[in-house]
Amino acid sequence: MRANRRLLLSIGHGSVDFYQGIVPVLVPFLVSERHYGYLGVSGFVLAASLLSSVVQPLFGALTDRWAMPWLVPMSTLAAGCGVALIGMTGSYPLTLAAIALTGFGVAAYHPEAARLARAVTGGDHVGMSWFSLGGNVGFALAPVLATAVLALGGLAAAPFLLAPAVLGMLVTLPLLGRRASVTAGSRTDGRDDWPAFRVLSAVVILRSIAYIGLSSFLGLFVQQRIQPGDAAGGAALFVLFTGGAVGTVLGGRLAERWGRIRTMRRAYGVATLAVVGVVLIPGPALYGFVAVVAIALYVPFSLHITLGQDYLPNRVGTAGGVTLGLAVSVGGVLAPALGALADATSLRTMLSTLTVFPALAWLLTHRLREPTRLESPRHEMPSPALRTGPSRGEWRR
Repeated sequence: MRANRRLLLSIGHGSVDFYQGIVPVLVPFLVSERHYGYLGVSGFVLAASLLSSVVQPLFGALTDRWAMPWLVPMSTLAAGCGVALIGMTGSYPLTLAAIALTGFGVAAYHPEAARLARAVTGGDHVGMSWFSLGGNVGFALAPVLATAVLALGGLAAAPFLLAPAVLGMLVTLPLLGRRASVTAGSRTDGRDDWPAFRVLSAVVILRSIAYIGLSSFLGLFVQQRIQPGDAAGGAALFVLFTGGAVGTVLGGRLAERWGRIRTMRRAYGVATLAVVGVVLIPGPALYGFVAVVAIALYVPFSLHITLGQDYLPNRVGTAGGVTLGLAVSVGGVLAPALGALADATSLRTMLSTLTVFPALAWLLTHRLREPTRLESPRHEMPSPALRTGPSRGEWRR
């Protein structure tokens, strides 16, 4: 049963993050079919990214105040409907509104879904890592599946892209009973540790800058270092994304053995050295360092979520909204600055600066401590079937 619940969580998360990765796929088709300029399509990207990230903490605060389990399936459907509506309208304002609806759905989903994942898994590290993995897979599948559909039918085929949302909604519904037993507005006897949460948010931001900077320019760098052409760069990105999926699952397993803080600390130490290897190692061996850095940067991904929820036990929705939304997206804000640095110097110099960010994250992890309530042995946790509310055992692990 536990494995089945993990699978349903993973599929549901993947169906939503599919729409988070679909906007860049839509841009070329919007330009070619509707003749929008670069400024126009940049408005679509901005609307989707702002709504899907910046608004998430707001939804987190709302779910802390009121129980909203219905928000998970409804926001999934909203994300899919936004993309479907793009194929049914031709004006720029309506297209912008449709893309905004997709971003709104993505934003509404994550805080409440993170709370649902916690209720379903009991805060289990491995379970939460599978929840995170689903999002990564969905995001990675968006270019493959959406491009195939749109290449065959153009934007008129966009309504067919509603299918993942329908699937995600259906697989989520059986899980809502477990979330309904946890009243969103109830308080625990734990105290919110805002200083630790702020440090954790800084760690997440530093990781975001390192990963987005690397993924944005890795393809070009590999073409310069190994061989010209799209094949070498595409292979490097495939290794990066695959390594990220491996790291997400591995993070939960390592946390079971070492604890979350020690796992994060070691991961960021390895990531710092691996980025140096990417920059300095010539030839095909570079791909090995790309794999290592991808795994190391994704090992802490799900651990950020559970730690944030444990640092803010009275504001689990807010914690999920920040760790999955606002903090994760900040790296994209610095992407233009990294590009300007590469123009002024070189790609190699710019990528060298990325070593600073995991190194700083490693330093900051030394200021974090495992919440004391999570140190109880596993056998003291109540069975999930016996839980009726957010008791002290609900937050242990």
